[in-house]
Amino acid sequence: MKYYIIAGEASGDLHGSNLIRALKQVDPQAEVRCWGGDLMEKAGGVLVKHYKEMAFMGFFEVVMNLRTIFKNLDHCKQDIETFQPDVIVCIDYSGFNLRIAKWAKSEGFRTQYYISPQVWASRAGRVAKIKRDVEAMYVILPFEEDFYKGHGYPVHFVGHPLIDAIAHLEKKPAAQFRERHQLHADQPIIALLPGSRKQEVDKMLTIMLSVAHDFKDHQFVIAGAPSLDADFYRPFIKASHVQFLENRTYELLQHAHAALVTSGTATLETALFNVPQVVCYKANWLSYQIAKRIITLKYISLVNLIMGREVVKELIQAELNKKNLSRELSRILDPEHRQTLSAAYVQLKEKLGGQGASKHTAERIYHSLKTPKDQEKPA
Repeated sequence: MKYYIIAGEASGDLHGSNLIRALKQVDPQAEVRCWGGDLMEKAGGVLVKHYKEMAFMGFFEVVMNLRTIFKNLDHCKQDIETFQPDVIVCIDYSGFNLRIAKWAKSEGFRTQYYISPQVWASRAGRVAKIKRDVEAMYVILPFEEDFYKGHGYPVHFVGHPLIDAIAHLEKKPAAQFRERHQLHADQPIIALLPGSRKQEVDKMLTIMLSVAHDFKDHQFVIAGAPSLDADFYRPFIKASHVQFLENRTYELLQHAHAALVTSGTATLETALFNVPQVVCYKANWLSYQIAKRIITLKYISLVNLIMGREVVKELIQAELNKKNLSRELSRILDPEHRQTLSAAYVQLKEKLGGQGASKHTAERIYHSLKTPKDQEKPA
């Protein structure tokens, strides 16, 4: 079978790479062409466009880059027509992928979706477009199944792929890790995960680093995103005299004592590594004003959304300042509070289900292609 997979972010590249491997196991003759990143290419996909060329964050940034976005859409459509896949598999990245799905439907291509757009957070009206254009949806968050059911669109809950990604990691001894990366032998590590796009890192990292002098018995280490070059981080490192690890986020979280994390998938990743965290979010003024009017969620972090209550502290917009961040970091360093967090993280993992998300999804996609699409119905 021929598979065309579209991901537009670092997290999508990770999940897409695992899906490609699973597809090649269930379908040894699989041909995969993709939009994504290095991980998807390494897994065996023929890479058409790297997500680094597609990452625009916020309403203002999207508007400023509309010409590039529409050019990418045209390129993608032309490439799909040339490749003639048996199925198009979209991974999150809704602004781009839902447009491709609409076009694909009109052209007679089968389109399936792995990792739902966050329609449960805002603009639930997009569900109608998904029902119209997407023949099967594979969701990774437990509450998404009920959400879609309430909109008359049955979906498949396959579990969360991060469970697999983290479970299969080999953990290096702490002493070896610290020596290899020239970290202090005894000081506890506070990991800084400021995001994956230049716009958000610019805003978040300066604030995160502002509290470093308040915790001199700890060492702060920046997790460099694979989407950004090391040169981008050098001014921050030089100004604050902190450590930096390029594209070693999971390795860093394995050895971190606490973390300051920009809202997004990283909040869930941090929790699955059992690392206490403070969730941070700050956008430009215009983007935030628009977002808060259309997003109706009580929480912004996946940890709190999945648990349905505040497990990790969220500092949003004006609340994200040096004073508040220092206070909340002190709180998650307190042993008693850490035990409470750890217990909540155990419950979180239970809600996410077991291993095998990529395998379950690959099997469903492959077997669905042997079924006429008008007979394919989610179970």
